[in-house]
Amino acid sequence: MIHRCPKCEAYLKPALPDDAQCPHCGIFFHKWNAPLPAGEVAAIDLDDDDGGAAIEPYDPAVFYGRVVTLALLGVWGVILAAIDYRNDAMTRSFMHAILLPIHEAGHILFIPFGSFMTTLGGSLFQVALPLGIAVAFYLKQREPFGAGICLWWTGTSLVDLSVYVWDALHPQLILTSGTTGEDGSHDWVAILGDIGQLRHAHGWGTAINWLGVLVMIAGLAWAAWYTWRTWQERATSS
Repeated sequence: MIHRCPKCEAYLKPALPDDAQCPHCGIFFHKWNAPLPAGEVAAIDLDDDDGGAAIEPYDPAVFYGRVVTLALLGVWGVILAAIDYRNDAMTRSFMHAILLPIHEAGHILFIPFGSFMTTLGGSLFQVALPLGIAVAFYLKQREPFGAGICLWWTGTSLVDLSVYVWDALHPQLILTSGTTGEDGSHDWVAILGDIGQLRHAHGWGTAINWLGVLVMIAGLAWAAWYTWRTWQERATSS
């Protein structure tokens, strides 16, 4: 796979096969026999330590935009992690407003798979959607920064979900129906009840909350690592 054109040095994302044509200068890679330009940086192979993607050339606007994004999401992540998952404070956050429509859509998407999966589908989809986008960024676009940000989003979804799970033991949250889960409409009362784990709801809620925090940290760390590597690239791009 070609990550950078050997003639015009354009960075190619996604990478192109060896017999493809450069979209910038028009050469066919397999017909280009000239040596690589001076200062050419070899693409990082999939078994290297940079997230399976070539390090893109340093661009100040992109670099500082990513730094600002990381800083904002870092602060937001700390705020979300500090919210007490044992009450309804998370349900008043902006992140919950983003995740709630995704959660409700999950119930609809999983209807063909039976009542248990329909109930679980809301929680499953609000976690699976950002995780799936992260995988697409990594495997299809070779974009570790975007993958890391979506992994952070996955972590925030888990943190949001932990509130719902914790609440299942003694339902207090006001649901979209306008009532608490005591009337039988609480997803996790049903889910944990079906698998014989309802009495352990607080333990599951705590575990999911901590997992969410760790995933948020991992996502930002991955994105920050890739951003730092593009900063190192500035020496060869100048």
